[in-house]
Amino acid sequence: MTLHPPTRRRRMVIALVGAFAVVLAVVIGITRPWNTPAETTPIAAGQDGAVPAPLHLAERPRVLVFGDSWTYGSAATEPTLGYAYLLADLIEGETVVAGVPGSGYQRPGRNGPAYGERVAALDATIAPDLVIMQGSINDRREDAAGYRAAVTAVWDQLVAVFPDVPVVVLGPAPHELPVGASTARIDRDLADLAAARNWWYISPVQDEWITDRNYLDVIDVGAGRKHPSNAGHEYLAEKVAEALAGLADAPVTAADGPEESPVE
Repeated sequence: MTLHPPTRRRRMVIALVGAFAVVLAVVIGITRPWNTPAETTPIAAGQDGAVPAPLHLAERPRVLVFGDSWTYGSAATEPTLGYAYLLADLIEGETVVAGVPGSGYQRPGRNGPAYGERVAALDATIAPDLVIMQGSINDRREDAAGYRAAVTAVWDQLVAVFPDVPVVVLGPAPHELPVGASTARIDRDLADLAAARNWWYISPVQDEWITDRNYLDVIDVGAGRKHPSNAGHEYLAEKVAEALAGLADAPVTAADGPEESPVE
């Protein structure tokens, strides 16, 4: 076979096609600038390698979303435009939002106590189908040595209030880049503690929800003081909904289902 080099006209066509492809890619990036290549992958594995059972929510589920200022909806033009509120439509259900700015497992918030006291005050008659425990970067300056004990105490209290309700832990998301060492440490601790309870853990840090590519589209660094913007909250709601959907398709362990569906 004889290869023929492109003529001048063909070279011009190739160049125009290449230029159009570049413009198209830029337009797609502008219309949805927060898209990132990383997929959401909920993680959890106990010491025996088992993973939690797939999460199947009832029709029109009621989900309690508990957390800090991100759950509250800080920096959105209205708190009800926060990710926890937007999540309701995406899961075709309702959300009960319990967010207190500044609050964490160890740290009290600006207008409410730390997680432990807040969980103890929850109304059991909420009767959620699922609890999402979010955050928190607010503990990053607290005593690292006592962190795991504080988390354990809060989760024990949560189970006492809602003994038969599945829990999904949503780890901290970075408010600035690069991800700080304390935020990464909190993420690892929460992942380990969730695995020990056979709970699902969703890690915005490990899944790179917020990167250099989309940071300024997700985070309001001005008046929002490094909280998600309206577009950022919309993005986070989509990522959480995507992660929850993934839990329904999670692999089944031998203890939870047929032996022909092992965890690999």
